[in-house]
Amino acid sequence: MSFFAILCALLAEQVRPLPSGAAAREGVRVWADWIRRNVDAGRPQSAALAWTLGAGIPTLAALAIHGWLEWGLGWPFAMVWNVAVLYLTLGFRQFSHPFTEIREALDAGDEELARSLLARWRRIDPQDLPRSEILRQVIEHSVLSAHRHVFGVLAWYAVLAAFGLGPTGAVLYRMSEFLRRHWSAAALEGHLESASAALQKISQDMWRRIDWAPARSTALGFAVVGSFEDAIDGWRRQASERPGDNDGLMLSVTAGALNVRLGTAQDQAHW
Repeated sequence: MSFFAILCALLAEQVRPLPSGAAAREGVRVWADWIRRNVDAGRPQSAALAWTLGAGIPTLAALAIHGWLEWGLGWPFAMVWNVAVLYLTLGFRQFSHPFTEIREALDAGDEELARSLLARWRRIDPQDLPRSEILRQVIEHSVLSAHRHVFGVLAWYAVLAAFGLGPTGAVLYRMSEFLRRHWSAAALEGHLESASAALQKISQDMWRRIDWAPARSTALGFAVVGSFEDAIDGWRRQASERPGDNDGLMLSVTAGALNVRLGTAQDQAHW
């Protein structure tokens, strides 16, 4: 059932990508903000409770619905639920369009348009970035986006689905990634009602732990399809210098596999 659910979800996402303003995404934002306002008191204990509720309740809800459908109505209904959840959590088309547009702009020699598209995609000021720097940032962001929106989701889904837990892995992975990004972004943008330092820290720590195994499986996949020896050399170097940096590991492996320069210290701090 898991294989067909993944296949159907990927096909559906290719035919009709989830729009940026979808109700499901807005609902997750509202949920994260409600948890932050009502549970986050700035202390480690309240921060831990806020993260547990923020990521745990949607995950348990997905499990409860899966169990009710599978045991109450039959596996076909549970499969439809799995497809629906994967459709909402997978997002290959969410980053493939911007990547394609920037590549086409560079192929046409329109670097100004490429900078504008990159600024809108990454929400940064590219100023007068040269072509090589635009390409580097596009590759970096595409690698990390592919992992967070596709490979990482599939890894967690496949593992927990094998134990009969349905789509809970996909929900847990995407919720932990969203909470880390959403709560940290509010603070970086200077919002008055932003998450406390304790909540930001625990969301970042939990995301690092949840993404540890998927990041390494994705990095291994990149190494296999590229220059394996150079990729593994980058893996060893990154593991010795910054062992807890999952994003830096993937960028180092990708750089070795493709024989390009990726992931400077400044960029890794940004990710």
